[in-house]
Amino acid sequence: MEAKSPTSTSRSNRAELWMFFRQWLRRPLSIAAISPSSRFLARRIIEALPAGTRRVIELGPGTGAFTRAMLEHGIAGNDLLALEYNPELQSYLREQLPSIRVVLGDARDLPGNPEVRRFLDEGAVHAIVSGLGLLAMDRETQQAILAGAFELMGEDGAFVQFTYGPKVPVHPDVMAELGLQGERSGFTLRNLPPASVYVLRKRGKAA
Repeated sequence: MEAKSPTSTSRSNRAELWMFFRQWLRRPLSIAAISPSSRFLARRIIEALPAGTRRVIELGPGTGAFTRAMLEHGIAGNDLLALEYNPELQSYLREQLPSIRVVLGDARDLPGNPEVRRFLDEGAVHAIVSGLGLLAMDRETQQAILAGAFELMGEDGAFVQFTYGPKVPVHPDVMAELGLQGERSGFTLRNLPPASVYVLRKRGKAA
């Protein structure tokens, strides 16, 4: 693979920042962050993936900070599906990362998305990485997303979620109703704002 020059990397970073900022201006209530996730937070996400993780669905990839980190970590492009709700971000990410499937869809209806079902038919999904702002969502939305995620992954799946808050960003009633437990796996100050990463699993399932 040909290495990017510092100039081309700088242009790419500027394009990503501009795309993110433009989307935030248009949809400030639906964008979970005020800036793209840092490479330090992306590193914490990678560290939270269970050993042996090979096939991943990413929810809310945005401009692709976590997506790129997973590819660099060794997850193959055909083993990674990114589900994006925003059509402009979907188009941007498809152009930037043509090796992966970037699907337009709603995370509240994961099992009902035909492209997600096709991806699942090709092999088991070991983890779901979420860039969604769960903390700002109501209980019904949280429940729909997490119920669908664990329906796809099964009992041994891991749901990897970042948050700016001090605890698991899911309502306790949702955790109880779905039989989930949450463990903080990492934290970084080198993100705006500082962020933690949690891994959600079915109760009794070891890390």
